[in-house]
Amino acid sequence: MKIICIGRNYTDHIEELKNERPSEPVVFIKPDSAVLPKEQDFYIPEFSNDVHYEVEVLVKIKKVGKHIDEKFANTYYDEIGLGIDFTARDLQSKLKEKGLPWEKAKGFDGAAVIGNWVPKTKFKDLNELNFKLLKNGEVVQSGNTNLMLWKIDEIIAYVSTFFMLKKGDVIFTGTPAGVGKVNANDYLTGSLENEELFTVKIK
Repeated sequence: MKIICIGRNYTDHIEELKNERPSEPVVFIKPDSAVLPKEQDFYIPEFSNDVHYEVEVLVKIKKVGKHIDEKFANTYYDEIGLGIDFTARDLQSKLKEKGLPWEKAKGFDGAAVIGNWVPKTKFKDLNELNFKLLKNGEVVQSGNTNLMLWKIDEIIAYVSTFFMLKKGDVIFTGTPAGVGKVNANDYLTGSLENEELFTVKIK
């Protein structure tokens, strides 16, 4: 499986990082080795002093597809989830300054938290999903999928023009404002429509 991530998909997050608003989706990939094993703690890597959490709504692809028409994109997934795109912000900033790829800052081991999956039929409207991230019991990020610049089906159609999507692939759809640094002993909890889908202890 591969992990396809969409960057800069929420205006408030674009503004908080002082990034330029993109004219088309910003796409990057994490390797499968970036997935944090279930029930395992997240260890801050030695090469970074500024790892940030980024909570995101996830989509799991259920069948092979390429050049998918947006109107058929909804037939390529049955499950919605929530996760964290951990980012070594200090390393990412250095790479961006030099115009280099972000992979070292985004794709390191454990950098992708994938929570429990929920059938999409449980939700009335996928473009109206509320989600949030709590750090040590306090809400640090909250968002709604209606604020995404590109919605789930648009993302699937766009991404499939470049990469063949395969069963088991996971799409991270972008993060809202409120990203911040994690420290040892922090405890992160993510919920989608008030259902807790993951917890992560920081070491």
